[in-house]
Amino acid sequence: MRNSIFFLFIVFVLSLTSCREDFDFQPSTGSLEFSKDTVYLDTVFTNIGSSTYRLKVYNRSNKDINIPNIKLGKSDSKYRMMIDGTQGTDGKSFNNVELLAKDSLFIFIETTIDYNEFAGPEAQFLYTDQIQFDGGSNLQTVELVTLVKDAVFLYPARDSEGNYETLPIGDEPVPGFFLEGDELHWTNAKPYVIYGYAAVPPNETLTVDAGARVHFHSDAALIASNGSAIKINGAQSFTEDLENEVIFEGDRLEQYFSDIPGQWSAIWLTQGSTGHDFTNLTIKNATVGILVSGNTGLNNPTADLTLKNVQIYNSANSGILAQTGYISGENVVINYAGSSALYCNYGGKYNFIHSTFNNNWSGTNKFALRIDNFIEGASPLTQALVDTKFENCIIYSTNQNGLALVREDDGIPFAPIFTKCVIKLSTSSTVTTNPLYAFMADAINITRENPRFINANQNNLMLGEESSARNFGNNLGGSDINFNTRTSTPDVGAYNYIPE
Repeated sequence: MRNSIFFLFIVFVLSLTSCREDFDFQPSTGSLEFSKDTVYLDTVFTNIGSSTYRLKVYNRSNKDINIPNIKLGKSDSKYRMMIDGTQGTDGKSFNNVELLAKDSLFIFIETTIDYNEFAGPEAQFLYTDQIQFDGGSNLQTVELVTLVKDAVFLYPARDSEGNYETLPIGDEPVPGFFLEGDELHWTNAKPYVIYGYAAVPPNETLTVDAGARVHFHSDAALIASNGSAIKINGAQSFTEDLENEVIFEGDRLEQYFSDIPGQWSAIWLTQGSTGHDFTNLTIKNATVGILVSGNTGLNNPTADLTLKNVQIYNSANSGILAQTGYISGENVVINYAGSSALYCNYGGKYNFIHSTFNNNWSGTNKFALRIDNFIEGASPLTQALVDTKFENCIIYSTNQNGLALVREDDGIPFAPIFTKCVIKLSTSSTVTTNPLYAFMADAINITRENPRFINANQNNLMLGEESSARNFGNNLGGSDINFNTRTSTPDVGAYNYIPE
């Protein structure tokens, strides 16, 4: 009898076990979690394998799941994977991967790359792919990034207790460091990756060679301290690789991040820094492309910042934000900014010729150009705006107004001059009755007609065939931003019209 009872008990337990749902694997629903969203594999040299890197995948749900496939994005990927000790199909694809409820699995990643297989400076330096989990609406990805050739990493040091070196910026110190020695000369031999705030010391000059590529990590910035200068010496390029252009951008080079604003902080030219000269420079995806806070004096014969053939795109705040700045610019192009493409704040002195300022950021008060003479407060502080001129420029916007002029104190100089400019401005009474905009009635020098950019949404501000900017400018000589010689009746803005 005792044996019969024991047998019935075993049968009962087995019947309960067979009914448990926690071993019935359900299809994945795209709710996996990961230990990191990007796996960075350190620099590798050609044909030498990397170290092995680890990614942990979590199933936080109460159900056992089946992941239909885990694979590398590129069919010929140079990465290899191992999942919980198995290699799948050549280390690139795994099918029907089971993951228990509240459990996790490990993916190990490595690579071997011959960088000579890849043409162009971008591919030489950075190799990327992604691990794809499932597909369709359940698709989830983890990015893979490998620096194929050596790079120069500049970052604040840590002390013995692990605390970062800091710079006294504002009320609180921030992770930062002064450049020194060879760090004050950036060449085109390797890309540069900046962490924290990299500062040019007083009485020193940072020189950037043609073709240099500089990548800023999140919240990183380049700062010119009092008495220092930055010389950016880009030159004309002859291929689509822009081999001689200097490019400043974020360190996330995946396609998704190619036009995301605010990935890094700014180039910050602080009070007392002067003699800055930027030529053939492109700045992308910063919070503020160039921040100018003060100058050495508005009566100086030369500008503190000289810009030629400079492009600034996708700024979370402004492309250029200058507070009492002294800037001279030729062939400057700024597009897409969360505030104003060019913001001349708190007075100053500005002279721009053949420049294109446009703002395609949707919403109100998103100007291509704003000029004012004050800093807001209970008692606003004001500064004079002197000798400020815009000639042969485009000032346009997707909003009603491309231009905003705001004067706080009538008793100090404030009289910007616009000559041969295309300016978008509303016809509302708040503008037409404002004496600051009286110059808009001068049809010889101002037109409101659409400049008809090729594709402003994609930062292509070249002129279309029907552009109002064609043949409208004064003859100032020189070449456009693409080194095309200007005619005696030049097109307005930074670009000559080029027939298709």
